[in-house]
Amino acid sequence: MCARWKRMKTLSIANLKGGSGKTAMAHALGASLASMGRRVLLVDCDPQASLTVSCGILDAGGHSLAEVLGNAKPGDLALVDIIQDLDGGLALAPGDIALADTELYLPGRMAGEQVLKRALATVDYDLAILDCPPSFSLLVVNALTASDAVLVPVVPEYVGLRGLAIFLDGIAQVRANTNPGLELLGVVATFYDGRLRHHRAAMEDMRAGGLPLVDERETWERLEQALLDRRLAGESTNRSELVEQALLAWLGG
Repeated sequence: MCARWKRMKTLSIANLKGGSGKTAMAHALGASLASMGRRVLLVDCDPQASLTVSCGILDAGGHSLAEVLGNAKPGDLALVDIIQDLDGGLALAPGDIALADTELYLPGRMAGEQVLKRALATVDYDLAILDCPPSFSLLVVNALTASDAVLVPVVPEYVGLRGLAIFLDGIAQVRANTNPGLELLGVVATFYDGRLRHHRAAMEDMRAGGLPLVDERETWERLEQALLDRRLAGESTNRSELVEQALLAWLGG
């Protein structure tokens, strides 16, 4: 069993643009760390509840993050009341479409950007991974305000880079106003295909901009080949290996 970290760390996985692999990354990283003996809480902050569904929960039954955060008024449940234990040592705070109401009414609440941070302070895990909606709504601001770090998956193409630039500006605003210690753990190029010229060009643009690319220690081409070799050999694969290495370094091993 791994030694416990001194306090729970919180990581947001977020980007302005949808379809960048946020939910898959959150689930894969959480499962991988849980398999190493870490106590990991997945938190689904998205009204679409994709992480919740991917964990096999089709209906939170009125026990979702929406009932914790509330809407125009504070929620009726504590975070511990909605957490469901999953296979493999993971736990999940489910999302639900009711988070759309939360998103609508939080701006009218006193310190509405701090609600999730206060809820997370009531539970004790090694790591909380927050899967965020593809926006910069107050739900995302809540997640970033509550987090020690953020990991930003981005598809390496023109539209993805435009969304990334806007999102990084948003991170700067969170640092300036609600969470000065928020760390940009890394930018992760997802769905990268080295055969595509525009993907290669986007990677060069991100490197030239000084962004902390998670894949600098190993090219995605080598990783994809390694994964292909494992599939052919009938072995299990994990597309988040490079991200996992960076995350473990941040967590302290």
